[in-house]
Amino acid sequence: MKGKFIIVSAPSGAGKTSVIRRLMQAGLGLEFSVSAASRPPRPNEINGSDYFFISAEEFREKINKGELLEWQEVYKDQYYGTLKSEVERIWKTGHHVLFDLDVQGGMNLKKMFPENSLSLFIMPPSLEELEKRLRLRSTENEESLSKRLEKAGNEITFSVNFDIIIINDILEDAVSQAIQAVSQYLKS
Repeated sequence: MKGKFIIVSAPSGAGKTSVIRRLMQAGLGLEFSVSAASRPPRPNEINGSDYFFISAEEFREKINKGELLEWQEVYKDQYYGTLKSEVERIWKTGHHVLFDLDVQGGMNLKKMFPENSLSLFIMPPSLEELEKRLRLRSTENEESLSKRLEKAGNEITFSVNFDIIIINDILEDAVSQAIQAVSQYLKS
């Protein structure tokens, strides 16, 4: 039997990772889908846990062989995508697949599997709050922060394409809404 897809997307800094962690701990029968990436691992990233790190050439081979459920070339030769084998592995365990995808990837997957997926968009309360959160991370210089905020503003315009929009003003409330929505969907 095939399981269902839970797709979670958000602009960077909106709290997507926190919501996903809590969904994983909620006992809903979800397993996280590890994406493939053609970029090199960052410090502390582990192959097979954070991403499946493969070369751009290997990525293109997988595209040509139809081994990816969805993929994108984010920058030249920097690909991200979902391996079909990862989804099949999760389904064989009897679990449903939980995806952490950028907004475009989330919309693409939802279009491909409209009857088999629930898409959640984690929305920051405002762009000003998002900027505060990104500054608190201290991982961005002014130029990259500006680019992230511009991209976030653009991504927010696509939120209407998702099944459910959750405003992450208070994390506990956002997590509760996500758990309730996913639980209800999985029972349907």
